[in-house]
Amino acid sequence: MNRTLHLVAASALTLALAVPAAFAQNADNKQAESKPAERVASSPRPPDSDFVVKTYHLSNVSQQNDANEILVAIRNMLQPWVKMYLVSSENAVLIDAPPDQQALAQKIIADLDRPQKIYRLTFTFADSDDGKRVGIQHVSMIVAAGQRTTLKQGDKVPVATGTYGKGSDPLQTQFQYLDIGMNLDATLQETPNGLQLKSKIEQSSLGQPSVIAGVTEPVFRQTAIEGTSKLTPGKPLALGSIDETGTTRHIDIEVVAEPIP
Repeated sequence: MNRTLHLVAASALTLALAVPAAFAQNADNKQAESKPAERVASSPRPPDSDFVVKTYHLSNVSQQNDANEILVAIRNMLQPWVKMYLVSSENAVLIDAPPDQQALAQKIIADLDRPQKIYRLTFTFADSDDGKRVGIQHVSMIVAAGQRTTLKQGDKVPVATGTYGKGSDPLQTQFQYLDIGMNLDATLQETPNGLQLKSKIEQSSLGQPSVIAGVTEPVFRQTAIEGTSKLTPGKPLALGSIDETGTTRHIDIEVVAEPIP
């Protein structure tokens, strides 16, 4: 009787221990079934006989950085075993890959290597004195979207920076030439909401010379505006207004961007 009770108790204990384990195993199996298989990172490399070499010329890229970005996009989208090279001197990309990868590379290049739009930027400087308009200056420059364009107009003024001599040798004077006039620096970017203009405008001129330690030194007057603005094609935008200290002069600066067909 006692032996029978012991056998019944042992069987009950074994069953109690086995049930949770069975439930846990079933849960693990269900979890494994519901979990999707991990995507294979790359397909197997085809035989070398399937590979072909093609050259793709970038017809609308004018900057090294743009070509590098296209190459990076191709490298990230194609299989890791695809070989590709950028030939900067020819503005071309060489790709060694099977036909299916070549077709994908060709589509990526066609989507990214597009003609850049050209715009005419016109800066207007309206000069007023004591509330009366005394002059207007227009400065226009042709810019390509995504590229930096600069314009300089003025003179180079020599400025003595020091003298040197040795023994009986005559003194030699060193000069540094500084740009005086107007400097324009503009980068125009196309955005879904219009145009974004990053610009820097500098105007400089000679003022009344100053005498320092018995030496007459030139004085330079400078005005600068730098910043980023949102433009709507064909609509002028005021970039800033300046009152010249000690005078009744006032300058208004505005810009307009017009697409060139």
